[in-house]
Amino acid sequence: MSITNSELESRRLAAVSSGVDCTFPIFIERALSAELWDVEGRRYIDFVGGMGALAVGHSHPRIVAAVRDQLDRFTHTFFGTAPYEGYIALAERLNAIAPITAPVKTLLVTTGAEAVENSVKIARCYTGRRGIIVFSGSFHGRTLLTLGMTAQVNPYKKCFGPFPGDIYRVPFPYAYRGISTQDALSALHALFETELDASDVAAIVIEPVQGEGGFLSPPPEFLKDLRLICDTHGIMLVADEVQSGFGRTGRMFAIENFHVQPDLITAAKSIAGGLPIAAVIGKGDIMDSVHPGGLGGTYAGNPLACAAALAVLDVFEKEGLLSRAEEIGARLEAGFERLRTASNHKEIGEIRRLGAMIGIEMVRDSVSREPATDITARIIKEAARDGLLLASTGRFQNVIRILVPLTTSNEILDEGVSILGRSMQRVSNTSGHND
Repeated sequence: MSITNSELESRRLAAVSSGVDCTFPIFIERALSAELWDVEGRRYIDFVGGMGALAVGHSHPRIVAAVRDQLDRFTHTFFGTAPYEGYIALAERLNAIAPITAPVKTLLVTTGAEAVENSVKIARCYTGRRGIIVFSGSFHGRTLLTLGMTAQVNPYKKCFGPFPGDIYRVPFPYAYRGISTQDALSALHALFETELDASDVAAIVIEPVQGEGGFLSPPPEFLKDLRLICDTHGIMLVADEVQSGFGRTGRMFAIENFHVQPDLITAAKSIAGGLPIAAVIGKGDIMDSVHPGGLGGTYAGNPLACAAALAVLDVFEKEGLLSRAEEIGARLEAGFERLRTASNHKEIGEIRRLGAMIGIEMVRDSVSREPATDITARIIKEAARDGLLLASTGRFQNVIRILVPLTTSNEILDEGVSILGRSMQRVSNTSGHND
């Protein structure tokens, strides 16, 4: 007899720490591209995409074949003892695509948080400085250092302190909420005057598109000004591309949309089609500033994950996924705009998009712009009942985030938009929101 979702949910509650939250009480049996099927055979459209880790979709045949081939040869050696070509080949490919004109080198690690933490270590080693500057709305990971860099208390930071020091925060531009580029830059200069001299700053770490912050992109002039400030004071500019990288925005790295070159880039999530691997990619002289043995990790650059990542890069080239990202983003944006206008969904406050990274900010009304956290949660719950998986983000969890695989067909995209529209209508009807 087949197992049910409710049986597995009971086992999860009994066996797994309650600190691990699961949004939907469904358990997946198989997946392909942007579709999932649970253990009871029900189909779902996946607009979450493994929380951004599946730009090439679920179970892409090229990735599956590459991993199987590597599995037949060996699964692990520890690169520091018995190195292998896959690590080197992946580093070479990443160096070649990095939007940095100087000679580039790469460090492979296991998770996005690990990549961000190592980028801080490298920046501090290279500069001999201590200070790290991050932004409101930022998310950089769940280790103690990266939690110190992360802006959101609940659920990420609550009860886990104290956190490491020498981390400073300034506002991130958020035009919809009244924070301008000038506001953010003024706060940065005030920080230099009151708390931390610029000569003590090792790095400014920024997400070109904020993930947990609500899918926010700064104006291009903001990143250009940051680059100038970094150049003036000898500060490293680190682009945290853990979520925004690997084709999400129509460029391999989101920073390319702003025509600014960082000193270091962190990459993870979609780099290997869902397998755990991450990277710090940066200028060679900066990457080489660390003494031998100062960087690494037991599972860093795992052979299976390296094979998958190399296959992911092949898929991007052969299937034109960078241009497809823009096509997907434009199609979804048009669909969401139709929901807002034709269906009179006034709770859609703003639709933000860079490539296929789309955030829909939900509000109670367009005048007050009060975050509609409860409405957002109800829409996501309704959509799941109808076969569409969505996730929320933002300080108030009132932004629906779209991280659909770039292999998704137009038919499935349109189906997802239709489900979202029906779900929004049901929530509106029961709440009287549009009456």
